[in-house]
Amino acid sequence: MTSAISSRALPYLGYGLGLRVEHYEALLANPGKVQWLEIVSENYMVDGGLPLVWLDRFRERFPLVMHGVSLSIGSTDPLDEDYLARLAALAERVEPAWVSDHLCWTGVQGINLHDLMPLPYTEEALDHVVSRVLRVQDRLKRRILLENVSSYVSFADSQLTEWEFIAAVAERADCLILLDVNNVHVSAQNHSFSSLDYLRGIPPSRVQQFHLAGYEQGEKLIIDTHDAPVSNAVWDLYIEAVRRFGRVSTMIERDDNFPPLSELMSELDHARALAEPLLRDAA
Repeated sequence: MTSAISSRALPYLGYGLGLRVEHYEALLANPGKVQWLEIVSENYMVDGGLPLVWLDRFRERFPLVMHGVSLSIGSTDPLDEDYLARLAALAERVEPAWVSDHLCWTGVQGINLHDLMPLPYTEEALDHVVSRVLRVQDRLKRRILLENVSSYVSFADSQLTEWEFIAAVAERADCLILLDVNNVHVSAQNHSFSSLDYLRGIPPSRVQQFHLAGYEQGEKLIIDTHDAPVSNAVWDLYIEAVRRFGRVSTMIERDDNFPPLSELMSELDHARALAEPLLRDAA
């Protein structure tokens, strides 16, 4: 990490939601116990208009974090300097508590696949990703969070487990981890590994945020849809994550099939009800 990168400790924010246009008005009218919001960075990387008007309103009311889907940190294409410039400009406007994206690639040779593709867990890929994370952090002048993605295929050449790979990236690039508990469960079921081994392989000092979401049970695979309530299996894994990682900012992520805001608030209350007794007992 260079001296230009902020070394300030990142805050604990509590229990939050992903900000979606379907809930703009309801959330401003009745925020309830929602303590912070996560925005999808690309939705606001624009020069003006209603998205930024709404964003400024939420920025006045809530702590915000930025979560991207297009950094493509694992691609072999050069980093998109125009994208990084717009991301940096948004971060300057929003002053988020932190900025995150996914440990994946989203395209190659200039083609965006609009999906979060898994990486081969090799030493070569590790060196490549670490060098790119360091460049992004230097460009943004802040540490970033990388999220584990759900996957449905694996690479025969992989030399490391997924958790070994993400832990090594975090340590070598001095970045942080957005641990998606749902994605851990989905990938563990799809690839027949232990979700608890995954949690045990992640260094607690690197985990800054949790995602909780729902999935769809397919005929052979679990599909990460983020369009359903959090499953009982993911709630159980969340309990284990809280036991291992302690007090970590937690949010409910919903990307489709949006219920009334009150239902998401109920899920968030359930997360709080599960975590807080464990945290009090551990204090």
